[in-house]
Amino acid sequence: MMKRMRLWFSLLCLLCYGAAAQVLTVPGRGVDPGGLPASSMDAIQSTQMDLSIFRIDTQNKDQNLLESPGASVSRLDLKAPWKARREYEIGLRLLLQKDLPRAIDHLQKAMSKYPNFVAAHNALGTAYLDLDENEQARDEFNKAVALDDHLPNSYLNLSCAELALKDFPAAEDSLKRASSIAPLDLQVQLALAYGEFQNHDYPAVIATAQHVHEGKHEKAANVHFFAAGAWEAQGNLKQAENEMQTLLQEDPQSPSADQFRLILSDIQTEEKARADAKLHPAQAVTFSFQSPTSATADQASQQAQQILQNVKEKNEIAEAEAAPEPTCADCGTSISAARPNPRSSKSAISGITFRSTVDEVAIFFAATDHGKSATNLTINDVRVRDDEQPPHAIVDFRNESQLPLRLGLVIDTSSSVLERFSFEQAAATKFLYAVATNQEDRCFVVGFNGSILLVQDFTADLALASHAVNQLAPGGGTALWSAVAFAADKLASRGEDRAVSRALVVISDGQDNASDLSLREAVAHALRNEVAIYTVSTRDVMNEDPSALLGENALKTLSELTGGAAFAPGSIHRFKESLADLQQVIRGRYLISYQPAAFQRDGRYRAVTITAAKDGHTLKIYARKGYYASAAKSIDSYR
Repeated sequence: MMKRMRLWFSLLCLLCYGAAAQVLTVPGRGVDPGGLPASSMDAIQSTQMDLSIFRIDTQNKDQNLLESPGASVSRLDLKAPWKARREYEIGLRLLLQKDLPRAIDHLQKAMSKYPNFVAAHNALGTAYLDLDENEQARDEFNKAVALDDHLPNSYLNLSCAELALKDFPAAEDSLKRASSIAPLDLQVQLALAYGEFQNHDYPAVIATAQHVHEGKHEKAANVHFFAAGAWEAQGNLKQAENEMQTLLQEDPQSPSADQFRLILSDIQTEEKARADAKLHPAQAVTFSFQSPTSATADQASQQAQQILQNVKEKNEIAEAEAAPEPTCADCGTSISAARPNPRSSKSAISGITFRSTVDEVAIFFAATDHGKSATNLTINDVRVRDDEQPPHAIVDFRNESQLPLRLGLVIDTSSSVLERFSFEQAAATKFLYAVATNQEDRCFVVGFNGSILLVQDFTADLALASHAVNQLAPGGGTALWSAVAFAADKLASRGEDRAVSRALVVISDGQDNASDLSLREAVAHALRNEVAIYTVSTRDVMNEDPSALLGENALKTLSELTGGAAFAPGSIHRFKESLADLQQVIRGRYLISYQPAAFQRDGRYRAVTITAAKDGHTLKIYARKGYYASAAKSIDSYR
């Protein structure tokens, strides 16, 4: 019997970045599960997609629109001459007022004065979309991408035009590119799920939904809506029901909750009918959803906000520095501590590891003598205490300078680093060339303000990595701890078939006002992934503001608790020197492997102390402070 898929929802995508939103009504296509012809199916007739073209703070009229909080700004736009910027701002305000002909006129004038104006191309494309001139809109967005391919917003805009043109494969590709640059942006992930659904890439929709669900996603519960549609399109009503139930559990107060419940009831009715072998064609059901209107909270005074921020940061530092729990509650189910022999060609070690066949601990550490890296240590110069006892046996000791390097570079692009940002970019680029000297080294670059942007994935091409650094532009809030956690996870996610050296370098002033994670949680991500974090403070020593001092202390805490090192140059002029010192430390680390005395896998925290002396000098050691003795059964695990 010919099966027909009922029309059971109109897709919802609430992607509200700001005031300049482009609403598209995109006709859907026939859904064809099981290979049935589209003509035999109920089609998804229409979908509303609310995509914001810009992130603009329209509440603050005195603020430069190119440097607004949360904005992803092109570095090219910061070079725009005053006359071009003026024409752009006039055109943008006219665009917000829907005075499209005059907006287009001023935006074209802005580009005539400065052809490389990425924001103006995006704005002009938006105006064309409003006029349903979709091909011209796509052309403008393509120009924006060609000028600067590191902005997720440009790819979102391009996908918006491609959806309007019903070029669904291209739209999905553009959304994937936006997602790769902004992997933690939940609104981008929602847009990606939407694009995948429109392109009938149902397994991808489900994978995206699962990825979003694994993290914090209070504002993205609607991803389960897309997943439910993808499951039903493949004929799996039970999974569709599960997704709708999850959606209602996570967002029971949604303005569309009543419609969601109707859809869930409809699915359950259909399931029962199928189970009873009474498969009657379901009636088409269409729902129209409107974006909820969120009330804007009264803004506190700047002074009160800063006081609250300082208190928050003090509490986070104290929380992170608190003594570790005596036992690990979930170590019994964890295999993260079970690692192969560090001397094996198939080990991928960093921080502290266990051998999988015997109880063997491997620790990376760095040693400096009056600030200079000590590169000629022998095992006779080093002393280890594990749980206050000397090791039962030293198994291995070596300098890791010859190991391939896996480096994550995390750069603060918030408004607080605006004045010194260009200098920091130049220094960071030189640092990359100095530290990644082996042809087998790999690095990635993350820029963060209120958003986290992966501007360059793992690469051996330092020219690409440097280009990514130089494409970053400052402006917006600071999601430092979220960026650190993301980068630590990414650094550990790369599969290796041999031993490698991993390091995460964070360049920031240490102030955080936009993360959904705490300092303690960022440290936990690093420890779980066995990633040492090295921080370079951008604070000027002349800045005695309490918040600046707190930020530097937070960076120091982050480094010390993860076995890295903190550098505080104190001025722009010493910034390069600190990066040079950091390069020595990273390339001068050591690996020591030993069998602990009286060791038991009981989940208990075991403190580790490493000391070293050379030529009568006591050296400063950078290493993790301890580990949990996992109670898990030994499992070979290559990462």
